Amino acid sequence: MKLRYLVTLFVCVLGCCILRGQTLEEAKKLYLEGRYAEALPIFQTEYLLNPTDASLNQWLGVCLYETGNESNAEKYLLYASQKKIPEAYLYLGELYTKMYRFDEAEKEFEKYQKIKRRDKEALARLEEKQAYANRLRRLIKRTEDVQIIDSLIVPKNKFLSAYHLSASSGSLVPMNEFFRNYPNRTLPLFINEKKDKIYFSQQDSLQGLDICTMEKLLDDFGNQKVLPAPVNDKKDQAYPFVMTDGVTFYFASTGHNSLGGYDLYVTRYNVSSDSYLNPNQLNMPFNSPFNDYMMAVDEEKNVGWFATDRFLSKDSVCVYTFIPNRQVNLIESNDEKYLINRARILSIKDSWKPGVDYSPLIALAKEEQALTRKEEKGDFEFIVDDRHTYYKLSDFKSPTARELYSKALRLQATLDRYQKELSAKRDQYAESNAAEKNNLAASILSLEKETEALFKEIQQLILQARLEEIRNISR
Repeated sequence: MKLRYLVTLFVCVLGCCILRGQTLEEAKKLYLEGRYAEALPIFQTEYLLNPTDASLNQWLGVCLYETGNESNAEKYLLYASQKKIPEAYLYLGELYTKMYRFDEAEKEFEKYQKIKRRDKEALARLEEKQAYANRLRRLIKRTEDVQIIDSLIVPKNKFLSAYHLSASSGSLVPMNEFFRNYPNRTLPLFINEKKDKIYFSQQDSLQGLDICTMEKLLDDFGNQKVLPAPVNDKKDQAYPFVMTDGVTFYFASTGHNSLGGYDLYVTRYNVSSDSYLNPNQLNMPFNSPFNDYMMAVDEEKNVGWFATDRFLSKDSVCVYTFIPNRQVNLIESNDEKYLINRARILSIKDSWKPGVDYSPLIALAKEEQALTRKEEKGDFEFIVDDRHTYYKLSDFKSPTARELYSKALRLQATLDRYQKELSAKRDQYAESNAAEKNNLAASILSLEKETEALFKEIQQLILQARLEEIRNISR
C-alpha cells in the first residue's frame, strides 16, 4: 500500500512538472510571436515558483511593458539587466526613455551596444531607440509654460464626464450615443455651437480611423465628408475639436510622426480653399510617449482640458484642466530636471504662478454649462414681424408657410455649395494660363447665373412664407 502511494505521488509530481514545462514552453512561443498579453499570466505564475530566474524576469518585464504596464515592468527588467540579460538592457533603456530618465537609459543602451557590437540587426534596433531618446530629450527643452490647475483620474470609457464645456464651445458626446451600435464607445463626437455640423472618426477599410464631418439637413445630418490630407494620414486620427472661430482645429493622431500612441495636433481651416494647413504637434506637457488626446478649449470659461494615459492602468485616464495661452510660451530654464518634471506633470502645482489663487477657476471649470449664453433656441432665426421670431419649423402656425420656408432652407444649402464652388473656380481662374481661363470662363459665368437665380428664388420664398404666416397669426 505504501509503495503504491509513493508511486502515485511520483507520477503526479512528474505529471505536474511535465505540464508546467509545456505551459512555460507555450508562453515562450507566445512571447516570440509578440502575443504578450496571452503569455503574461503564464509568466506571472511561473515567477511565483521561481522569482530568481533571470530569463523569467526578462520575459515577464517585457510582457508587462508591451501591454502598457510600464511602472510594474521596471522591477523585473532591472533584475534581468543586473543578471546580464542583453534584451533586458534594450527594454530597460526604452522604459527609462519613456520615464525621461535619459542618463540611465543611455547606460543601458551602452551595455547593449557593447554586448551586441557584432550584431548588425541588433545595432540597427539600438540606433532607432537611441534616436528616439535623443528626440525626446530635445523636445523636453521646448516644454510649454502652461498652468495646469486640476487633474482627475477617471475610467477610460467615461472620460468625457470630466469635460464641462459651455454651450458656446459646442459639445462632446460618445459616438455610440449619436450613432447607434457604434463599436467604440470611448471615441467622442464633436458638435459645434450652432449644432449644424459634427466631427467624428470612422474606420477606413484600408487604413485606420479617419476624421469625418456631416452637416445638418433639416431634421438629420448628411453630406458626410472625410477630411482631406494633411489632417488624415495612414494611421488613426480621432478626438476632433473645433474652436468657436470655426477655423482652429484640434485632433489626436497616431501618425504625423507622433511620440507614441496618440499625440495632440492643431491645424487651421482655410475657408476660401476648403483645405487645412499642415498640422502642428503640440509641445510638452500636452504630448508624451503615451496616449494624449481630446484637447478641448472653452473660451468662455478660459479653461481647457486634455486626456492622457501616461503611467496609468489601461482602463484609466487622467484629464488635466489648464489655462490656455494666447500664444505659445516656452519655459525658460537650463535645469533639465525641472523641465522634465514640468513635461511629465510630476506636480500640477509646479506650473502655478506664485501668489495666484486658482480655486475660483477650478470651481468654474467643473460647473455644468456655467456662464452660458441664452439657451440655444433652434436651427435658424426667422423674423416674422416685430413680435414673432421663429427658430424651428415646428414654430410655424401655417402649414403652407412652413413648407415655403422649408424649401427655402433646402435651396439655401444648395446655394452655399454653389458659392463655395464658384469661389474655388475663381481662385483656379486666377492661377490658370490663357487656354485654361477660356475653358473656365464659361463655367464661371454659368454658375454665377445659377447662383443669382437661386438667391432670388430663396428671397421670394422667404417673403411668401412671411406673408403667409402673418396672415395666419393675424386671424
